[in-house]
Amino acid sequence: MTELRLVELSAETIVAVNNLSLKPGQEQFLAPVSYGIAATVLDPSSTWQRVVIGDEGVVGFISASFGGETTIDYLDSVLWRINVDADDQRRGVGRFAVTALLEEARSRGFDHVNVIYEAGEGGPEAFFHRVGFTPVGETEYGEVVAQIRL
Repeated sequence: MTELRLVELSAETIVAVNNLSLKPGQEQFLAPVSYGIAATVLDPSSTWQRVVIGDEGVVGFISASFGGETTIDYLDSVLWRINVDADDQRRGVGRFAVTALLEEARSRGFDHVNVIYEAGEGGPEAFFHRVGFTPVGETEYGEVVAQIRL
């Protein structure tokens, strides 16, 4: 993969984002993209959604929120979703997207970013560890809360 860039989620990119493919078994760790997109409607000022564009079009999607109207500490600066097309996984797309997210968090004055995930074989845990997230707790549902300090 040569050059990657980020663009805002738009009418031109949403269909391609919804059609990103997964590797077998990954679907159990991912809510439908429409759930994440709905967050923009609920609280557009705190939601950050970007599409990763590669040489041949859309290769990934990342969604996060900052601040907003939450009283739950681990949701104040949180990565909600990262999808990388199955054919483009392990090619730097996810790392590129997370790096951009961390830059956005810094620019908004945050000193950390959290992520919430379900542990399990074939899940995102290894990726989150590789890019620097460290487990710091769990949700009331038993999901892992991991964090990168900025």
